[in-house]
Amino acid sequence: MEEKFKISDPRVLKVVAHPLRVRLLGLLRAHGPATASELGREVRESSGSTSYHLRELAKYGFIEEDPERRDGRERRWQARHRYTSWDNLEMAATPEGQEAVRIMHLRQLEALGRAFEVFEAGEWPAELVEVSGMNDHMVRLPAAAVREFSERVDELVRELGDRYADDPDAVLMSVWSAVFPRGPQEERES
Repeated sequence: MEEKFKISDPRVLKVVAHPLRVRLLGLLRAHGPATASELGREVRESSGSTSYHLRELAKYGFIEEDPERRDGRERRWQARHRYTSWDNLEMAATPEGQEAVRIMHLRQLEALGRAFEVFEAGEWPAELVEVSGMNDHMVRLPAAAVREFSERVDELVRELGDRYADDPDAVLMSVWSAVFPRGPQEERES
């Protein structure tokens, strides 16, 4: 699997910004290859609907057929990349790009919301419950510091993922980071 898929065309970003497609891609990345039927059961959609959206994701290079696990009746799909990226400045050059990024950010927030909805503290060991959650920091930073923060977070997540990949106590964790400037009114209020 490749590390990332860098998108420069807003139309391609909009393809994956579809609510069902972004969920299907996320499931393939998190859990590995699956058929349209398996994914349909997971997202409570028909296999016909999931099959259509999987073909669209494949058409634009997000996923591919799993060559090692062919099923005689049904295709098994796998993600081609660990994550999707884009350049906000490049996308902001057109109204279509701005809209695509806004929609993707909303999809990311929906994924975060789903993670909180399904998290039941009583179902997990105490040491995982203790370290789960979110932080909310407000700090004055220039763009260079935000870039450094994002790069270091990415490096740290990859390093820790590699280091603990075979740990028997490791579980699949969702890790989010987000940095946005506060609006002028919000800055005056803080």
